[in-house]
Amino acid sequence: MAETAHPMPLDKRRRKSQAPSPPVAARHRLSLWQRIKRDRVMLLLTLPGLLYFVVFHYIPLLGYMVAFQDYQPYLGYMHSAWTGFANFSSAFADPAFWSATVNTVEIAFVQLIFFFPVPIALALLLNSIVSDRLRRFIQSVVYLPHFIGWVIIVSIFQQVLGGAGLLPDLLADLGLPRYDMMSDPNAFPWLIALQSIWKDAGWGTIIILAALLGIDKQQYEAAAIDGASRWRRLWHVTLPGIAPVIILLLILNLGQILSVGFEQILLQRDAVGPGSGEVLDTYVYYHGIKDNQWGISAAVGLVKAVVGTVLVLGANKFAHRLGHEGVYRGADS
Repeated sequence: MAETAHPMPLDKRRRKSQAPSPPVAARHRLSLWQRIKRDRVMLLLTLPGLLYFVVFHYIPLLGYMVAFQDYQPYLGYMHSAWTGFANFSSAFADPAFWSATVNTVEIAFVQLIFFFPVPIALALLLNSIVSDRLRRFIQSVVYLPHFIGWVIIVSIFQQVLGGAGLLPDLLADLGLPRYDMMSDPNAFPWLIALQSIWKDAGWGTIIILAALLGIDKQQYEAAAIDGASRWRRLWHVTLPGIAPVIILLLILNLGQILSVGFEQILLQRDAVGPGSGEVLDTYVYYHGIKDNQWGISAAVGLVKAVVGTVLVLGANKFAHRLGHEGVYRGADS
């Protein structure tokens, strides 16, 4: 006669039943090689973009070692003398560096306040146009200046706002004093912002328009049924729908706050003088590259990179506190 199994004691069966089971994600977690094999097609599609960033963005970061050297091109990286933080001390002791920093921050602040909202407002206006043909025509018109070079843009503004331009001639015909905005140091930040708006505002609407297409149309219908007016729908449906994209663009713009446009300002720097037209990018060009002070130019570039990184990380953390994704979300979130 077969022996019968002794029943498990009640307390042991109770402990076994109460033992926590491993999470589903832990039981089905794939190894790194299994995930690579599973996503091999997507990884191959991202390979060209990855190679682009590695070759043109990450490998050049090694050049920042010049900031800590008395770099001589004919000696190269390996044989140039190391100077520690001497290049940073030389840059920080130069009054021209601080003047360029103040001008850069002033221009960046004006562009952030006046240029950043323009593509958003323009995208909302384009989205409200009922006629598709009219919308495409306006989009084509506002996109066109983006493909025009800064040399032509500055020449056009010179013909309109310069000393012999259309606006001073009109003021003279009206009996008013002639005004040359292109050579006015006080108006230079506003001139830069105006040129940036005319050139790139239309191009900046592309991302906002794509975000507007992602908003569920049923939300507008539900709001209209509830009696919400057009402004109410804009405030309670449209703006919250594109808020994550706006915050993302704002954070990315903060990362480039010390880069306000090298070519644009270089073409107009001499008209207003270095006191108002010198920014960090042109400071690197004139005081670093043209004077063969490679270490100082690399040091200023490294300072810009560090400040931009700190601003992006800080703004991204602040966005998390407001409940938004920001640029990225930590693994613990």
